[in-house]
Amino acid sequence: MKIQERTGAGVGRSAAPAQPSVGDRLPTPPRERKPALAALAVLLILVGALGATMLVLQAGDRIEVVKVTQAIPAGGSVNTSNTTSVMVAKDDSIHYVEWTQLNELKKLKAVNAIPAGVVAVGEMFGSEAGVAAGKATVGLSLKAGQYPTGIKQGDTVAAYRVSSASGSGNSNNNSSSSASSNAVIVDSARVTYVPGPKDSGDEIVGSTNLAVTLTVDSDKAADLAQAASNGEVALVQVPGNSGN
Repeated sequence: MKIQERTGAGVGRSAAPAQPSVGDRLPTPPRERKPALAALAVLLILVGALGATMLVLQAGDRIEVVKVTQAIPAGGSVNTSNTTSVMVAKDDSIHYVEWTQLNELKKLKAVNAIPAGVVAVGEMFGSEAGVAAGKATVGLSLKAGQYPTGIKQGDTVAAYRVSSASGSGNSNNNSSSSASSNAVIVDSARVTYVPGPKDSGDEIVGSTNLAVTLTVDSDKAADLAQAASNGEVALVQVPGNSGN
């Protein structure tokens, strides 16, 4: 009896339903596709490529122009010391002065005062010096010792008449003559031109003389020009470097 019960129990266990095998699993639903995200990714790639292309095209359409690095007063000129070159986007509506035209620009005068830091355009310059009413420009040729070291455009100077004559007469007479001749011609004049150290030698008179242009009151121009022609002018730098 016991043997039969065990056998029957074994038979009952074997009759239980077997678990489904791996190959009999139910199929999973297919993944949902998102065409909108794919289209957005493609669009972003195209926009990035277009932006890179535009940057390359803009970088290639640039020109080298003149930039003013030091203030230039009205009637002054550019030189290699008060200018530098910069790259800008080409624009036909703006009359940029290209760097290759610097030598031609040196021959022109500033129509009005030009501040430092601006890019030069053609309208800023002309063949006529922009001298204000009641003013005149006088050119000087000065030897070393007749002008302060480091003189530059925009400086304010005083012009003195200095006597180069030396006599052997009475010392008192020489002293009084020297005192009368060493007089102030102009107490305040603006330096409107002085060649830079890198400029060509044709802008410097002789090997030691320096060509300087001053803007002075009109009633002082004749005395200053006469003294300059006799080599009897010395410049002294004085305070007051704002305005003409």
